Amino acid sequence: MRSRVRHPLHLFQTCLAAGLFAVLSFAVAGSAPVPARMRVEQPEFQFIRMIYGSNPDFGGFGGFGRGGSSWTTDMPEAEEHFLQGMKRLTRISSSDESLSLQLLDDEIFNYPFMYAVEVGRWFLPDAEAARLREYLLRGGFLMVDDFHGTLQWEGFMESMRRVFPDRPVVEIPETHETFHVAFDLNQRVQIPGVAALMNGQTYEQDGVEPHWRGIFDDDGRLMVAINFNMDLGDAWEHADTPGYPHHFTALAYRFGIDYVLYTMTH
Repeated sequence: MRSRVRHPLHLFQTCLAAGLFAVLSFAVAGSAPVPARMRVEQPEFQFIRMIYGSNPDFGGFGGFGRGGSSWTTDMPEAEEHFLQGMKRLTRISSSDESLSLQLLDDEIFNYPFMYAVEVGRWFLPDAEAARLREYLLRGGFLMVDDFHGTLQWEGFMESMRRVFPDRPVVEIPETHETFHVAFDLNQRVQIPGVAALMNGQTYEQDGVEPHWRGIFDDDGRLMVAINFNMDLGDAWEHADTPGYPHHFTALAYRFGIDYVLYTMTH
């Protein structure tokens, strides 16, 4: 049976330049136009949330979303609110809901953007690490978020070293194009979770300083955007919560949108 796997960027790169997803007006050259009621419009952007197993050595299994697992944290409100923001702030046609996929599902190759939350508690066995490596090297992009402090960094890296044992994690400079696609994000402001704010601070555990880190391919393309000591997911989830500061949510939207647009154009 022929594989359905396709290069993820081939599905989306040309869409951004046009501003709208290209819908065929004619079924076959020389045939009659397809009636508008029969055309099926597909979104240019689909939000994918990664399903992963948890590592009990780093506090895995706990989660604050559906199912009680770490990968479900902030689900589904975080991405639902973010997708609403995408529609308001860009001309990109976005899906209304996210999809959750496992790394061994070939469907991941149909989408260029993937989001993983609470990655300080994830565990990627060798097969999943190899699949994530293939996805990224073939043009995919991974955004990770909501992990804090020394212990969770090590939990993240324990699996990421299996994905890329030979590629360094580096700090992404403010001047990098990732942060200037739609919005110029020159201010490095820590985006906190609700729990931290309830304690009168913006950090969790010993994660006092926020970091924007990444892993690049051989051509200099950013493959993994690492939001460390921050919680963009909470900022999205609580976009309509009166007690959560608006400026944090607005900033989280801008970072997320710049990541998505970078993904769709690289």
